Amino acid sequence: MRRRTWGTAVLLAFCAGLAPGTAAHAAPHRPGPLPLQRLFDNRAVSDDRSPGDADFDGAGGSLSAQDLTAAGWTPGTGLGVERARLTWPRSAGAGPDNVRANGQRVRVTGRGDALAFLVAGTGGDARGAGVVRYADGSRSAYTLTAPDWRTGPLATKSVALPHRNTPDGQLLEKTRLYVVTVPVRTGHRIASVELPRATGGAALHVFALSVRAATTGWTGTWAASPAGYTAVGPWADRTVRLVVHTSVGGPRVRIRLDNTFASTPVRIGSASVAVQEAGAVARGKPVPLTFRGARGTRLPAGAQVFSDPVGFRVPADANLLVSLHLPEPVTAAPVHSQAIQTSYVSGPGDHAAEAAGSAYTSTLSYWPLLTGVDVGGGPGSVVLLGDSITDGVKSTRDANRRWPNVLASRLLAQSRVPRYGVLNEGISANRVVADRYPGDGISTDTGGVSALHRLDRDVFAQTSARTVVVFQGVNDVRWGASAGQVVAGLREIAERAHARGLKVIGATITPCAGESLCTAAVDAQRVAVNSYVRGAGSGFDGVLDFDAVLRDPARPERMRVEFDSGDHLHPGDAGLMALADSVDLGLLAP
Repeated sequence: MRRRTWGTAVLLAFCAGLAPGTAAHAAPHRPGPLPLQRLFDNRAVSDDRSPGDADFDGAGGSLSAQDLTAAGWTPGTGLGVERARLTWPRSAGAGPDNVRANGQRVRVTGRGDALAFLVAGTGGDARGAGVVRYADGSRSAYTLTAPDWRTGPLATKSVALPHRNTPDGQLLEKTRLYVVTVPVRTGHRIASVELPRATGGAALHVFALSVRAATTGWTGTWAASPAGYTAVGPWADRTVRLVVHTSVGGPRVRIRLDNTFASTPVRIGSASVAVQEAGAVARGKPVPLTFRGARGTRLPAGAQVFSDPVGFRVPADANLLVSLHLPEPVTAAPVHSQAIQTSYVSGPGDHAAEAAGSAYTSTLSYWPLLTGVDVGGGPGSVVLLGDSITDGVKSTRDANRRWPNVLASRLLAQSRVPRYGVLNEGISANRVVADRYPGDGISTDTGGVSALHRLDRDVFAQTSARTVVVFQGVNDVRWGASAGQVVAGLREIAERAHARGLKVIGATITPCAGESLCTAAVDAQRVAVNSYVRGAGSGFDGVLDFDAVLRDPARPERMRVEFDSGDHLHPGDAGLMALADSVDLGLLAP
């Protein structure tokens, strides 16, 4: 090797604009931020005919391009997940399609409330710390965990695929991909993101990255959580007309559709919104909805879509009809099972634009696909994270007497605090720390994934969420969880919500003695959880003592007779009203 002389070094330093004698001590050059695809250094996707062409995990394993296509994840597809928009790499199946995170600087710009990463770990769950740099020169740290592509929880996956490709052929083994969000400084313009440096030996793979825009100019007026993935219909060339009840009103509207838990896409041929007159009959001609300018849309497995904003005066405290034409066969769908509301299904054809209800010849008792309705303007929303009591089980059908409905009416009738939208994210049979529905596959169980597993989707990603009320735990203790386990879960919910800038209100668990599972031992665990919720160290910003509202003073383990629906677990209409009437509305303001 030819030795470089001092004179050569001076000449190089001069050409580089450095003073003589400093070239040998110059800091190494670090490239500026690059678009993520310029950093791709790993190939995760292979064609089933050439399964050895990719090596995602260092052992020759890869994702199936055909499986991804069947799920609607084709190269270049835009994916809406948890209010973020990500793009599945155009190079997937043809070349490098992800980057193994190791501190690379990515060019990402925009303002928002979170970063959204499409990720997976190999060699185990991958975790690392990264940095967000802002245009004003400040920075913030974040920690990202990418669950393993073979063993991570199905309850939080964005999509699960049925196969794993290997150089020796294809194996019938599920693989999965995840969307994970991390909070950023709201209002600060992001200039770049430094990817995490994974620790512990696992590799953290990033396929896509975007800034999730903060919700401005919208308030959530109605919401329902996907509680499971069940057989439906089957529907082919049918229109479903779903009845939902607003909390607040506004001059514009948009809807949100989710294909959560799914393995195949769903096509929406057309959609509309109207005020309900009676049954399936609309008050006036329904207003058509569009999706990125088109009259219909296609939802890939695990994805969501918002309709375009449309001028439409949404009344407060009223029933809307949201109609969806399904032109292709739908045999299974994500559902919210306990609608406590009658909806409708038509005979053959697209009847979304019709005001008449004559085409709607059968009824539904659940809400498929539709998870949210937003209105223009407003002060934001309060999210109620709960179980069957929040869901309204045992309230009068089609009467909107769930305690969240009564709370929304109270907010509308006063001026002391803003008239927030009220979003009911209750799921019957739901638990804090354990999944009822496993998060994948067709199942008759619609108890949902745990509150911990659905927190990002059902709270943080909700439109203009300001405050969350956490009213859960009775199903955990009824089915054998200890007070310590429930408390740990509630503590984690409060910590994660505070990290997102939300106010967190805890509610005590109501009494249920007399119900078959509510034994004296269960009641002791319930009382212990309630002691934590009421305590100064709970981490909650306020407490709703629903236990004190409903309990019988003479027998505090039981519900008062006048509030009991008859099953000793669920309050009836009077008990639900008592819960809503007991809420100090001032606690809801951030």
